[in-house]
Amino acid sequence: MAKIGTIDLGNFPLLLAPMEDVSDPPFRAVCKDGGADLMYTEFISSEGLIRHAAKSKQKLDIFEYERPIGIQLFGGDIGNMAESARIATEVSPDLIDINYGCPVKAVACRGAGAALLQDIPKMVKMTEEVVKATHLPVTVKTRLGWDEKTKNIVEVAERLQDIGIQALTVHGRTRVQMYKGEANWELIGQIKENPRMHIPIFGNGDINSPEKAVEYKNRYGVDGVMIGRAAIGYPWIFREIKHFVETGKMLAPPQLAERIKTVRAHLDFSIKWKGPKLGVFEMRRHYASYFKSQPDFKPFRARLVEAPTGEEVHEILYEVAAHYDISASEAHLPLYVVG
Repeated sequence: MAKIGTIDLGNFPLLLAPMEDVSDPPFRAVCKDGGADLMYTEFISSEGLIRHAAKSKQKLDIFEYERPIGIQLFGGDIGNMAESARIATEVSPDLIDINYGCPVKAVACRGAGAALLQDIPKMVKMTEEVVKATHLPVTVKTRLGWDEKTKNIVEVAERLQDIGIQALTVHGRTRVQMYKGEANWELIGQIKENPRMHIPIFGNGDINSPEKAVEYKNRYGVDGVMIGRAAIGYPWIFREIKHFVETGKMLAPPQLAERIKTVRAHLDFSIKWKGPKLGVFEMRRHYASYFKSQPDFKPFRARLVEAPTGEEVHEILYEVAAHYDISASEAHLPLYVVG
């Protein structure tokens, strides 16, 4: 049974990874419906929160149906991180997560995200100050190390636990690797095997099927797994893993009607959340995965990606339904209504 503070996540919980420009409320909504047990906001700049930047403040918005949900923060200044934790606490998430794993230059070059893997004392001090700044559970997401020579995550895990974090998620790559190559879970398993560790340890990296989730669960003993890229356009991966864990059998993939219905709900929420232009534009990254393996779908996919308005996307989806003999009512029921 995995618990973060008083948050009971059940046996082998499935976490949705925080992903910039992906893990917004519309995407989280369909992933929650798909079976995600714990979700996180997109990572939020501590400096942006302190400056009251509109984009950063908007990312603080959370909804009751999303719970339990964590707000993930990143930054390179200890004082700013502590202050941003106080600001985030005011919107009453279930936990605060610190990003020590983001490898992109725009973050790491500012001394934030994975850059802290080059300065473990500062990482520990920053974490300690964030823990002091909030009454909420504080968790951390990080990587194995900065490069092959600094894969010190087993020691780092102990130090972070000692100053008060209540769960740790580790991506099985170094910062230098970015997202290339295969994730190495051996060190994640060593953290879990360490008799000093008593907080939940979640593994992240390359979990893209129910079989792999169960294989890694059994091989490395992790308390749960975090899923990122595999959930983009395929929020059903969570329920499929749960079904495989419980029964040892594969769940049938979603039928086309369910895929269309989910895309409609995702699109409508995206437009409501980000406006008619950005809401349509940012949906384009999802269509290929939503309709992956659908025979003869390439012409429809090209039109979906090019459609400039929500109305045109809906019209194309009606055509898709008709082409594959699906009634409009089957494919049009929205999943969420957001006030």
